[in-house]
Amino acid sequence: MANTSSRTLRLLSLLQTHRYWPGGELADRLEVSVRTLRRDIERLRDLGYPVNATRGVDGGYQLAAGAALPPLVLDDEEAVAIAVGLQTAAQGGIAGIAETSVRALGKVAAVMPPRLRKRVEALGAVTQPAGLPGGPSVDPRILTGLAEACRAEERIEFDYTAADGAATQRLAEPLRLVPLGRRWYLVAYDLHRHDWRSFRLDRMDAPSRTGVRFRPRELPAADAAAYVRRAVGQRTPGYAIEFHVDAPEDRVRAAIGRYARIEPDGATTVVRMDADSLDWAAMAIAVLGAEVTVVRPPELVDHVAGWADTLGRVRSVRRLE
Repeated sequence: MANTSSRTLRLLSLLQTHRYWPGGELADRLEVSVRTLRRDIERLRDLGYPVNATRGVDGGYQLAAGAALPPLVLDDEEAVAIAVGLQTAAQGGIAGIAETSVRALGKVAAVMPPRLRKRVEALGAVTQPAGLPGGPSVDPRILTGLAEACRAEERIEFDYTAADGAATQRLAEPLRLVPLGRRWYLVAYDLHRHDWRSFRLDRMDAPSRTGVRFRPRELPAADAAAYVRRAVGQRTPGYAIEFHVDAPEDRVRAAIGRYARIEPDGATTVVRMDADSLDWAAMAIAVLGAEVTVVRPPELVDHVAGWADTLGRVRSVRRLE
């Protein structure tokens, strides 16, 4: 049996990853008696962790929300996921959260072991958010509230304004939150319409949890992101773009790394991106200021030449005093 300190950490980890634990099952996981489990629960309470207990044959334990945030126990994968998520949030369009995300990321990075910090840096270098700035902002309280409802498998109520301006009241079973394009969507089963729907968060008002739990239904799509893409009619980008740059990888990555996939190839750097328009690629080439060889599509060469001709005709205007 593990010593008291390590067992207490294990207990805390279990409580933080499961909504409710029957007492007997939790004791079996820790390989201790129910009596020892009760003592360990009391130790957590003394440390400030609010653990609710339910008595009776089906009694058990649940970690509740407290007045202050106690220390969290994270494994390596969870710590990396939080850091990468904060990086994405810092670049995203959630109202008022970018600065907070940067501060939180600084605290996480300060105590992160070097091996994990390298993983976070590597993931950040090759990851870019699906969303783009400039879209409608979302109240972070709505976002986190809906995320909690999805995790808890709890029904929600909210007012919703459709694209035509029609206002309705909805009762739904939330499944997943999906950031796509410049917007956030909630994929949920609409209990009034008896079908799946995707709801734009910027059109939702006063979402609230009902306290009623549900068993998730089968989604008619490979995943929630695929369902939203199909629902909003988003098509696959029209161009698969690739070009080689006579410049070091670090220089190319610093200039356009957020918008493309970057790979070194000997003395050159390979750039790949998918886009609906060739303007993105032309802009990237102009920003780099280096020799570029286009691999695909061939029409990109003429498109860049057209940009160059247009820019070459730019003239200054003398302002009248």
